[in-house]
Amino acid sequence: MDNKDIYIIGIESSCDDTSAAVLHNGVLLSNVTASQAVHEAYGGVVPELASRAHQQNVVPVVDQALKKAGVDKRQLSAVAFTRGPGLMGSLLVGVSFAKGFARSLGIPLIDVNHLQGHVMAHFIKSTAGDETAPPLPFLCLLVSGGNSQIVRVNAYNDMQVLGQTIDDAAGEAIDKCSKVMGLGYPGGPIIDRLARQGNPKAFEFSEPHIPGLDYSFSGLKTSFLYSLRKWIEDDPDFIEHHKEDLAASLEYTVVDILMKKLRLAVKQTGIKHVAVAGGVSANTGLRNAFHEHARRYGWNIYIPKFSYTTDNAAMIGITGYYKYLDGEFCPIDAPAFSKVTFE
Repeated sequence: MDNKDIYIIGIESSCDDTSAAVLHNGVLLSNVTASQAVHEAYGGVVPELASRAHQQNVVPVVDQALKKAGVDKRQLSAVAFTRGPGLMGSLLVGVSFAKGFARSLGIPLIDVNHLQGHVMAHFIKSTAGDETAPPLPFLCLLVSGGNSQIVRVNAYNDMQVLGQTIDDAAGEAIDKCSKVMGLGYPGGPIIDRLARQGNPKAFEFSEPHIPGLDYSFSGLKTSFLYSLRKWIEDDPDFIEHHKEDLAASLEYTVVDILMKKLRLAVKQTGIKHVAVAGGVSANTGLRNAFHEHARRYGWNIYIPKFSYTTDNAAMIGITGYYKYLDGEFCPIDAPAFSKVTFE
């Protein structure tokens, strides 16, 4: 196989972002994403509305990605796409388009696990000489709206989940607490902004005592809700008067839960190359905690660019590139899947 000029287009449609990216030999040429504002009014993603928006966005987004990259579709070597996990209706749009696009060009299809893609975001190159990827093996804290996991990465196709949430994910807990406070959706960026102005030690919320490396965030969510109810009984305007401190204390607790388990994972494995990935990796408090742990414990840390933290096609494209090198293609009838961790 001639590996001199490999052009991969990645397509991501697992939730409410339609994204396409073009990579040349692992170097990112373009990464175009269309987000959906329609869900803000509902306080969460509405699957039916998401899939309809993907149908409207997928062709223009792919067209823009190719134009920005300066690549003709006939130059493409393969089409990489998110096969799952995610919202089934959203996935089907991307999967169906990818299959039709690949077949029309007579090039291979490469299926990508969305979670694997988040971890692989660390391998996206901005230039041919980019050497910022973490050395193998490394640990990756994968935190998003739907997942909270500690992953041991031995190779791009060998990832071992050491611990994961047994109920809610970290991002989900933050979003729900934001919703309870009436702050809007998505809650992550709002809580992050308010937390910068608040006191992280102002309020205490219960932390779970789960053995091993697994996480739990449902108890924190319940503790936050019940505490808020009690405080509002005494002061109906409590949230307005204390929203910065509430946000800071919530963020502090979530980050503390995440980092305690990560410290344990580093201790157990002896691996001090530690990365973070997923939507919550954009959080300022979590990023600060990573820098603090690097100073205190001598960790080598790897934090993705903000554009690679949310769902994006660049991470799908880079995973597709590595799979292409190994000749790992998927059949045209491969179905989408909504739930699974790592294959």
